[in-house]
Amino acid sequence: MSSSFDPRRFRALLVKESLQIVRDPSTLLIAFLLPLILLFLFGFGVSLDTARSRIGLAVQDSSEPALSLANAYQSSRWFDVATRRNIRELESDLVAGRLRGIVVIPEDFGRRLAAGRGAEVQVITDGSLPNTASFVAAYAEGVLASWAETRALERGKAARPAMSLIVRHWFNPGLQSRFALIPGSITIVMTMIGTLLTALVVAREWERGTLEALMATPIGMAEFLASKIIPYFVLGLGSMLLCTLLAVYLFGVPFRGSVLGLLAISSAFLIPALGQGLLISAATKNQFVASQVALLTAFLPGMLLSGFLFEIASMPRPIQLATYLVPARYLVPSLTTVFVVGDLWELFLRNILTLLAFGVLFFSLAFRATRRRIA
Repeated sequence: MSSSFDPRRFRALLVKESLQIVRDPSTLLIAFLLPLILLFLFGFGVSLDTARSRIGLAVQDSSEPALSLANAYQSSRWFDVATRRNIRELESDLVAGRLRGIVVIPEDFGRRLAAGRGAEVQVITDGSLPNTASFVAAYAEGVLASWAETRALERGKAARPAMSLIVRHWFNPGLQSRFALIPGSITIVMTMIGTLLTALVVAREWERGTLEALMATPIGMAEFLASKIIPYFVLGLGSMLLCTLLAVYLFGVPFRGSVLGLLAISSAFLIPALGQGLLISAATKNQFVASQVALLTAFLPGMLLSGFLFEIASMPRPIQLATYLVPARYLVPSLTTVFVVGDLWELFLRNILTLLAFGVLFFSLAFRATRRRIA
């Protein structure tokens, strides 16, 4: 291989790689069909929003307070309520998963309330779904507290408090999980295109022997790596543009940042992603092995350890430390910020520099691995 740079030769290599992408249906499917599938899955099929939960209401007391409280649960926007007299009639539905919880108003509820003693309400939840169980218990408690306060005010037993709490949710007033899931899914798309696609395509050339033939020509190693990276870099940005248009115009995710900010963080992420793909292909030379390694080292960490689906702060401390080695960890907050918050260059620049450092590491290793393979 030569060390001199020839513009005409480099341009020919770029044309060759671009034509190979256009002629390969699998590459175009991964670059443009896969993003559509992932965005539709996370946009329409996955939601972390709290919907109305179906619960059972066992009203064992016929007093006025008990019926009033039962009406409060039936009118709640958080619950679809099935009302019965006996709790036994609801237990089988809870076990079968048709109900997510049971609220029991005991038979002495009205009597204990009239006597000034503590009137208890029992809430039974399905602990096999811990998050849903927590939501049901919290909302059931909230309905009870709201009912008790309203009832006390109606009877003049308590004055309105001098202070009240007003809650505002910045950037996402409706607390729609789609605003976080869609930018996170774009991270997964970029990981697939940058790492998996590059690893598969280059490994395929290793298998067919075309890469060795190419390296026998007078091209330089820098020319070779650049000719492999630039077409897929452009392909990745094109896929990012498609995902952004779908996110904004189909899923209604706001875009409060700038195109410059989006391009900067996307370009910075593609550099380590592409470098990792080249490194995997040079180390394996086999499409099947390359796909498995890319899955284990890029896709799964990007899905599980980037903060996309699971909050990093809630992970065990050793796992939190491990997330710093996952490039997708630095793209997810940047993408979410540029979409729902705006340009926050202090965050962008810090993450961009980290991603570029990953890129230098991966390309250095890929350079050494490739030279060693063809020596």
